[in-house]
Amino acid sequence: MSKPTIILATSNGVGMGHLARASAVAYALKPVANPIIVSMAGGIAEIPSFMGIRCEYIPGRDRLWMSREKWDAYLRDRLLALVEETDAKVLSFDGVVPYPGVIAARNANPQLKLVWVRRGLWQKKPQRFILGLQAKMMDAIVEPGDIARAYDFGPTSKRKDSVLTSPVSLFRKEDALSREEARKALGLDLNRPVALVQLGTGDSDVNHKMTAALEGLLGWKDLQVMLTKAPIDKDGNSLAPEGLDIKVARYFPLANVLRAFDVGICATGYNGVHELLPAQIPTVFVSNIRGTDDQEARARWCHDFGYALRADQADLADITKTVKQLQDPQVRAALSAKCAQLPNTTGGQEIADILCELAIEQAPAHAKTFTFMRLMAQDHFNRGLRHVANRGLRHVANLGLRRVALVYRFINPHIVTQVTRQEPPIFGDSTDSAELQKLIKSASRFEHLITGASAAYLAKRETIAKTAYGDSIKIIKK
Repeated sequence: MSKPTIILATSNGVGMGHLARASAVAYALKPVANPIIVSMAGGIAEIPSFMGIRCEYIPGRDRLWMSREKWDAYLRDRLLALVEETDAKVLSFDGVVPYPGVIAARNANPQLKLVWVRRGLWQKKPQRFILGLQAKMMDAIVEPGDIARAYDFGPTSKRKDSVLTSPVSLFRKEDALSREEARKALGLDLNRPVALVQLGTGDSDVNHKMTAALEGLLGWKDLQVMLTKAPIDKDGNSLAPEGLDIKVARYFPLANVLRAFDVGICATGYNGVHELLPAQIPTVFVSNIRGTDDQEARARWCHDFGYALRADQADLADITKTVKQLQDPQVRAALSAKCAQLPNTTGGQEIADILCELAIEQAPAHAKTFTFMRLMAQDHFNRGLRHVANRGLRHVANLGLRRVALVYRFINPHIVTQVTRQEPPIFGDSTDSAELQKLIKSASRFEHLITGASAAYLAKRETIAKTAYGDSIKIIKK
């Protein structure tokens, strides 16, 4: 019996959590299926060369290369073309809100089974209002376990529509490099202490948190500080205080080299927690409060039960003070010993088993067109609601009337003129991470193809591109 093909799609989230989980599931699928990862996240560039798994990058709607409505249709057509090319039986989506294009692809192909990998620990954001409708469009919903699930009081915590698994992590004790091997791979001194800092840069408040955390490392004798991105602001100014030996290095998956580090300072995202703590790295968590993920709840649980230290993300002095505690060897030893008690993170294999079972089943659930139309209307409503929520949830009493108006506007939309770049898209099937990163980050439109694609698939993709970008485009193959 031939292996079934399973497509693992992810959104373009704030961090790498969606893509890291999909990678862990794909790794577990390899012996029994043909996994393909598609994502709007630029981090997908790292996967083909590391995992030997076919991948496709899909430019997200945030690239603003087409209108929202065109992008929804573009995503649907990209997924349908890939399903036809690979004879995929299952489409899995890991993201907070399944895009209309994902659900439209399922609705257009009743033989395709759609699975939503829906992480828990949601903050109470407007997305919660369409959970019920989205759930009805799925053949299955899987919730990747979270070590902090006891502190989950969000909108998904009481729902009974998902299958809960163990936590998912790319860290595997049997695959991780030894301390010496990991340090050699990263170009670090073998005998000096090393701190890993993963807080990101960008907005002013995030930059201030980075500086505060780095100040907490001052005075640690012979310390090496490793970051995956240079600590500079958008104007090129350094965010690092004088006196630190800072090295910038990228390695995928970072989970494989975690034994190189003596301590970590990290945002409290799903993959950061479920990689650093199972690797027994003494860690300070500084939460990112943006997005749907309730990082503060996860950080509190880790701190309250002794698995990590939590810094108050709103207090720069507390960040510096908490990070400084990592210089105490007794603190580090206690945190590492506590993390040794955590159960294995086997969720990737559990999700892979669920997807394989669905792939060999004969009869998928039938999508309901009326439910689909309601969901699309709700998607328009949700965007309006998010705007209201950002203004402090005023006018909540008028939301019912607003919904009626938005449904009407969905049926009778405004005519929107979208100005896009005129350069022709570049088609390519590169698997080299450096080349892929360059193409993905470029201002030019990039149409990525899975390796070994047929001539028919290329022709279909050219048609999809012309529909999305305009009939007059030329095609440049790379």
